[in-house]
Amino acid sequence: MAIFGKPKYRVVKVSKRKGVPDGTWLKCEGCGEMIYKKNLDENFRVCPKCNYHFVLGAHERISMFLDEGSFEEFEKGMRPKDFLKFKGPKSYLEKIEKDTAATGMEEAAIVGKGRLNNRRVALGVTDSRFIMGSMGYVVGEKITRITEFATKNGLPLIIISGSGGGARMYEGMISLMQMAKTSAALAKHNDARLPYISILTNPTMAGVLASFASLGDVIIAEPKALIGFTGPRVIEQTIRQRLPDGFQRSEFLLKHGLIDMVVSRKNMKDTVVQLIGYMS
Repeated sequence: MAIFGKPKYRVVKVSKRKGVPDGTWLKCEGCGEMIYKKNLDENFRVCPKCNYHFVLGAHERISMFLDEGSFEEFEKGMRPKDFLKFKGPKSYLEKIEKDTAATGMEEAAIVGKGRLNNRRVALGVTDSRFIMGSMGYVVGEKITRITEFATKNGLPLIIISGSGGGARMYEGMISLMQMAKTSAALAKHNDARLPYISILTNPTMAGVLASFASLGDVIIAEPKALIGFTGPRVIEQTIRQRLPDGFQRSEFLLKHGLIDMVVSRKNMKDTVVQLIGYMS
């Protein structure tokens, strides 16, 4: 009831705070808290409240993981082609151009050599922002070539996978062939008794997991990363059963023996350095 003729409710207009530029604060997808971007960057883009690991681009991962200024990229200029003239809501070439503009990358993988605590290593990184990090013939070729380079030069190999798309459907059978090709190169690397460490991030799925991502001498995952072959929603719809809590997350897979370790991003570099030291 209004008192003394005043309205019961008052509308208050909230204006945007002046002097706070867009992007200064980010909302955590894990807990919903607002995080000051500078603090988030200083914490390796990991939420300080709930430990949610934000998705990183390939260049960001490389700069955080390797010694500063030590990375030398290989196989620049390799770009996919539309062999099948794929047609859909968007053509394959349209998807490539869109994701190239959005990420500044020519493909979903970056490979090269660098130093990790001054130790020479070969490194490959896939990026889920480029067609879900799926593996077409260029990604497969890049992973194969960096593996062969590591084998030829006696270097430890590290591959950081962030691929939610598996084999790239736009390339049909050509993309499926990359699973065998990358696996064959890794078999030769293993025959040379050289270490290969596979790091799985959110997400790592389908043909990528079923090939090079699951072949590491040691398989490490970031916390709560989605890892599997088919996504949980598709599995539930197929078998018409509710899946266990945390199904296909890093901690679930560690418990069931698919991976060896779950390591926070801020501890990843030190952990890999120790592992390479043991294995060498």
